[in-house]
Amino acid sequence: MGKVITVFGSSRPREGEPEYAEARAVGRELARSGFIVCNGGYGGSMEGSARGAKDAGGSTIGVTVGTFTRKANAWIDREVCEPTLVKRIETLVDSAHGFVVLKGGTGTLLELAYVWEFINKKFIPERPIVVYGGFWTGVVDTLREELLWEGLGDCTTIIQRANSPAECAEIFRSKLV
Repeated sequence: MGKVITVFGSSRPREGEPEYAEARAVGRELARSGFIVCNGGYGGSMEGSARGAKDAGGSTIGVTVGTFTRKANAWIDREVCEPTLVKRIETLVDSAHGFVVLKGGTGTLLELAYVWEFINKKFIPERPIVVYGGFWTGVVDTLREELLWEGLGDCTTIIQRANSPAECAEIFRSKLV
């Protein structure tokens, strides 16, 4: 089985919107590079990245939540249904060899913070985290400045930035293949 990249992002983008197209392109490039695309299994960026992976002949995993009434999107090959949102995040993180963080809201922020903190505290082994585009730049830069000021070092060195699907996939190929 190939290495798994978990894609975090908003559930809001719809087909025809730029964020959906970006998620689809990222999923496609990851699959072309031989990675399995994992995500939260529902709509928006999750659907886009899974659809892109399937466009390229790749495999997908969707981690859903039993308390939600929604069904996994049509591009999910294997659904893993967890009983709680906390268990869902844990499974999304534990299943992955790396992470892509697309534009998103508080749920995506929670996912980024979770994986970032667990790597920082060495609760999980270091794995590549790629923030896509400029949306998370302010968050990453603010935390870098604050933690350096507090004398805690630069914890942002584990986060890389990618501005294109090809650049995103190349980061993972260089670190995981």
